[in-house]
Amino acid sequence: MEGILLENKIQKISANLWFDTQAEEAAEFYTTIFNHSKIERIIRYGKERHNIDGITEGTAMTVEFELEGQTFVALNGGPQFKFNEAISFIVNCETQEEIDYYWNNLSEDGNEKAQVCGWLKDKYGVSWQIVPSNLNQLLSDPSPEKTEKVMKALLQTEKKIDMNALMKAYEEE
Repeated sequence: MEGILLENKIQKISANLWFDTQAEEAAEFYTTIFNHSKIERIIRYGKERHNIDGITEGTAMTVEFELEGQTFVALNGGPQFKFNEAISFIVNCETQEEIDYYWNNLSEDGNEKAQVCGWLKDKYGVSWQIVPSNLNQLLSDPSPEKTEKVMKALLQTEKKIDMNALMKAYEEE
């Protein structure tokens, strides 16, 4: 038994995402978008399970998956809990092309009304922030004038962040 535990080392802290019945579908969707991603393990409901609408024997109970080295667990737990903006995942991007890629893929069939200032909700209701990896650096510059200009440019962002607009504001004299 001890050997089994050592072979299955797990991440100390993992994000658990509660889905109604789409855990496996969502994990497959996310792993197609992010590089260095894979589905690790699927545990399926057997005959013994909670009486949850839409959950039948053989349905995925949990799906462990990895995105860019970060482990997540997707749970099919039924309709009683929904995602909201209180929790979001930040995707740090090096280029505008990378911002465009993640924005376009994660927002596909998502909630367009929830798209504001780099935030989006995907088709499962999960919130994501697609941001330049240097955003915190720009906003913590020792020059208050620079940080104010960057913040103003950021707050004018209607949906997807434009790195060029932020850099232009930062470099303004």
